[in-house]
Amino acid sequence: MDQYPTIDYRLLVDNLTTAILLVDCNLNIFYLNSSCEALFDISLFRAAGQPVINILHAPNDSFNTLDALNNTIKTGQAYTRREAIINVNFKDMHVDYSVSQLNTGKPYHPLLLIELNPIDRMLKISKEENLIQQHQVARQLIRGVAHEIKNPLGGIRGATQLLARSLNDPQYAEFTDIIISEVDRLRNLADTMLGSRQIPSYEAVNVHEPLERVRSLIVNQTKKKIKITRDYDLSLPDVKADRDQLIQVMLNISVNAVQAMTENREFFVDHQPELILRTRIQRLVTINGVLNKSAIRIDIEDNGPGVPEEILESVFYPLVTGRAKGTGLGLSIAQNIMHQHNGMIECQSVPGKTVFSLYLPWESNHVA
Repeated sequence: MDQYPTIDYRLLVDNLTTAILLVDCNLNIFYLNSSCEALFDISLFRAAGQPVINILHAPNDSFNTLDALNNTIKTGQAYTRREAIINVNFKDMHVDYSVSQLNTGKPYHPLLLIELNPIDRMLKISKEENLIQQHQVARQLIRGVAHEIKNPLGGIRGATQLLARSLNDPQYAEFTDIIISEVDRLRNLADTMLGSRQIPSYEAVNVHEPLERVRSLIVNQTKKKIKITRDYDLSLPDVKADRDQLIQVMLNISVNAVQAMTENREFFVDHQPELILRTRIQRLVTINGVLNKSAIRIDIEDNGPGVPEEILESVFYPLVTGRAKGTGLGLSIAQNIMHQHNGMIECQSVPGKTVFSLYLPWESNHVA
């Protein structure tokens, strides 16, 4: 029987996809494998000797990580945390991790073995799927309501016109005109709720063309009162898209940003309102549950007061708006158009910085 070859177990650990972290009895980092180096974006040379608590304990975490680690050192009792938040390079990251004692043969020098599994991508996919499902249900509901609204409006308008003719009295013409104009307004609103019935006309589009069209419209609208900054990656490839529909999406988001800034002038006491149009390539991005090798990302950023926190999670739902005069349909329609293009829109917002990111896949191959 052939002898098994001698195995370098460190080489074995370094080739694991699971992030492995070893901690000494003083809770300082002793060793981390290649996957852990990639996860933390730090080399073993820089990480060795640093307190592990700096990574495993986030500022707002109520779990007593230090006591739990010390308890495992003393008793050997392992524990696991699900959906924990750790702090990596000043950014929060969601992980599942397990802590167990590693017996080194020296009773006073045990090590802790920590196995980490990042779950940010899985949480993002789950959240996206939930939002897409809710958005589709809401869209169907709104379309049903819009149809029910439109059906009687034609009858009301026709009856009002007949009434105006039969009365033939200027005294009542003002009232019948009001009824007709309000019916027309409701009809236009219902048409907007139903969305465009036009099938997208796909062609090769350079995303900077619709962006420049939107920029010129915003410049004319604001009379140069808002600073518009272009930050383009001109090497981006063309995408298969409907140029007019892309303009509608970008214009809806840009107009919302401009309105938020112009309606809150008191926010700009010591700085100028600014709209930033940015284009980039995004590597390994998940769009509607599919991991793409790369996608085109279009950021429309403003330095206004931001999206109200209470509606940030539902900002793409129909009839959700933070403006008193808003209909709450623009972003819903924009998201629907992006879904037709196999893309999506994401929003991140804090006071002083709101970014709507449009993702458009351009490669036909996806990562399984």
